[in-house]
Amino acid sequence: MNQERIFQVLVGPHASEKAAIVTDDSNQYVFKVALDATKAEIKKSVEQLFDVRVAAVNTLRVKGKVKRNRFGLSAQPTWKKAYVKLEQGQDIDFALVD
Repeated sequence: MNQERIFQVLVGPHASEKAAIVTDDSNQYVFKVALDATKAEIKKSVEQLFDVRVAAVNTLRVKGKVKRNRFGLSAQPTWKKAYVKLEQGQDIDFALVD
């Protein structure tokens, strides 16, 4: 995988209450990823960007909600998130990432 694709796969960390609970309890981190990203690409990207060892990757597509506004209906985009489980003793500190 080329260097450019590594940066395209991971969109950013996903911050939510559930993500914080999962991070504290089971050493998993939640990322927003590209819709066409595979589990293997996500694993390689996380390992190369954060210099950690990944044990498992679980992905899911979050369907965009349909919202009503004064112009009618509009849809928020569908996006994909990945739960990345790290090996024992590994840790990601987002504040120290270059």
